[in-house]
Amino acid sequence: MTTGPAPGALTEEIARTVQGVPGVAFLRPGLAGRLRSTLPRAQEGRDRAPTAGVRLSRPGGTERWHVEIHLVALGQVRALDVARAARRSVEEYLLSVFPAEASAHVTVTVTGRV
Repeated sequence: MTTGPAPGALTEEIARTVQGVPGVAFLRPGLAGRLRSTLPRAQEGRDRAPTAGVRLSRPGGTERWHVEIHLVALGQVRALDVARAARRSVEEYLLSVFPAEASAHVTVTVTGRV
């Protein structure tokens, strides 16, 4: 097994990779993201990538990565094209980080359009 970034850092990098795909409006926010406007910020100046739309797992610790992505696409592009591009970007990123490992299983779900 090849060593790489910690799972939390890897999740954040995957989130940044997906957000850079043309046609992606944003990752689906989790409960904390939905309540963000009503709660005071615990740490001012903390600009971290929202990772609620990315789930990362590795069953058994030695199998290939399983990545689930939930995103919202822009309305002027086809959701299918955005999903395919996001999947391809994540697969390429993981291959660059873990070149000796088998490909990852990446699932992209477009949960909405804006």
